[in-house]
Amino acid sequence: MKRLMMIGITVAVMMAPLAAYARPVRVFVTPGFGWGWYSTYWGPYPYGYYGYAPTTGAVKFDTSVKDAEVYIDGAYAGTVGKLKTMNLRPGSYDIEVRAPGRTQFDKKVYVAAGKTLHLNPDLHVEAQPQAQP
Repeated sequence: MKRLMMIGITVAVMMAPLAAYARPVRVFVTPGFGWGWYSTYWGPYPYGYYGYAPTTGAVKFDTSVKDAEVYIDGAYAGTVGKLKTMNLRPGSYDIEVRAPGRTQFDKKVYVAAGKTLHLNPDLHVEAQPQAQP
């Protein structure tokens, strides 16, 4: 008898989660109005969903020289081909773009949060001086 009772209790406990799914579910969607005693404002709510403000700005390099090296405040950041777009904290930066045999591009920029700064480094080929005999 004990064994039969234990099996019955075990089956009931195991079936309880299944019974929870079988019940009809009521979803209450409240309108955007304040109602009654729990609202200090009667009418449409003056606020809505507020997303998070971006905390970084983007710097995008528009150049065809993909093997050019990028330096930010004197520190190596990578190549233009790998970086493409960099996310930086707001502030001012000294950005240099260097490629062997080409002119160097350096510029002081200010990065603003949520904005994209497009840089067009003009990395034209340097003229090699002719050796005189």
